[in-house]
Amino acid sequence: MPLISFLVLVVLFLAFFVYFAAINPQQITFFYFAEKSFTTSPVVVVVAAILIGFVLGLAVYTYGIFIYRMRDWRRERKDKKSRDIHAVYREGVGKLLSGDLKKARALLQKALDQDPRRSDTLIAMASLNVQENQPQEALQCLLKARDADPRSLEVLFKLAATYEDLEQDADAEQTYSEILAIDKDNRKALRGLRDLAMKENRWRDALEVQKRLLKVMQGSPRLPEEKNRLLHIKYEVAVVDLEAGEIEPAKSEFSEVIRQDPEFVPARVSLGDAHRLQGRREEAARVWQEGYRKLGKGIFLARLEELFLEAEDPATLLSFYRTSMAQNETDVILCLYYAKLCLRLEMVDEAGEQVFALESAGSDHPLIHLLAAEVHRRRKRTDEALDEYRRAIGMDERLQVAFECENCRANYPEWRSRCTGCGTWGSLVMSGRSDLSAIKPVEFGDLPPGGP
Repeated sequence: MPLISFLVLVVLFLAFFVYFAAINPQQITFFYFAEKSFTTSPVVVVVAAILIGFVLGLAVYTYGIFIYRMRDWRRERKDKKSRDIHAVYREGVGKLLSGDLKKARALLQKALDQDPRRSDTLIAMASLNVQENQPQEALQCLLKARDADPRSLEVLFKLAATYEDLEQDADAEQTYSEILAIDKDNRKALRGLRDLAMKENRWRDALEVQKRLLKVMQGSPRLPEEKNRLLHIKYEVAVVDLEAGEIEPAKSEFSEVIRQDPEFVPARVSLGDAHRLQGRREEAARVWQEGYRKLGKGIFLARLEELFLEAEDPATLLSFYRTSMAQNETDVILCLYYAKLCLRLEMVDEAGEQVFALESAGSDHPLIHLLAAEVHRRRKRTDEALDEYRRAIGMDERLQVAFECENCRANYPEWRSRCTGCGTWGSLVMSGRSDLSAIKPVEFGDLPPGGP
């Protein structure tokens, strides 16, 4: 069929040629130089033009086919190379996951030799360097990966984490900013910026980032947790104001934090501190007494002790202790602090009554042993005092209470609003509090006057 079609076209073309030549018998002269020319029929000119067009079209078509085939060949070659590299990369990652780091490095390096800008291979090599404790080499791999793919969030997050591990916080912060330039509502990046600001005690910056974070977390199951974090950051901003002498704004913020979270101990402690700085002793005492009645934390009693002894008014504090103990006879913390105050005031018999009652209940808390030792020492009972001292821990002459974090068990000589170990607010309690919580004091009236 194609041959017949071709013959038909040839016949039609010859017929057209004969017909066109018959109706155009004249000649045309063409000059190709000033004195050089040739004469031919118009039919020849037309046919020549057709043939030239056909040849040119055929050449263009052939060139296009050639270019297409070349591109297809190059694409196939590139795809094959990519598949080969990917196979080496996957094998290297498998060795990395299995713990064969030496083989993993050889395979990953082979993949990088073939394609130095492959970001997934660079990320894997960075992970390998981290496992081999080579953070700087890991950083260099991630920087190359970022250059190869500057909008890869995976690369940028790993780069930020590596900067943080190297304590290059400014670079980590810049990397988180790059992520937010790509994805302005990225929650993980916002948390990273916030945590860096918190780490450096830039609480106002942390507050602004936390507000941004809350806007993009509506409907998230983690929203209550982040709202609570916002409250804690507001507290720290108020502490900064308090330290700067801006007492009234700080008091207002502390009160607002307490209103939103009545069980947040640091805000109540700091509110009392603010009143104390203003010389408003009664207000400070009221805040701390209310704090202890509601939350039962020993830090309020410690603050009250400092306040009233500084004002040379122990009678008011003793009255508070006795009233509170009458209302709750099983409050071990209250009994301990009362006994400690009695010793500081040289009320040895009354202190002994409390201490020996607690000791008889089976407590082995170091503070109880120390208080008992002090009672024995002041009663001139040297042997008993030495025995109790051996069972106690070292404290200063003010019988200061140590604190520990309820979450991570980090120890502190003084109370603070936030544990630097785990970053939790309001988690510091008196050391050994869990041991004391199980004590059920015996009735004081059942004990002999001199103790057990």
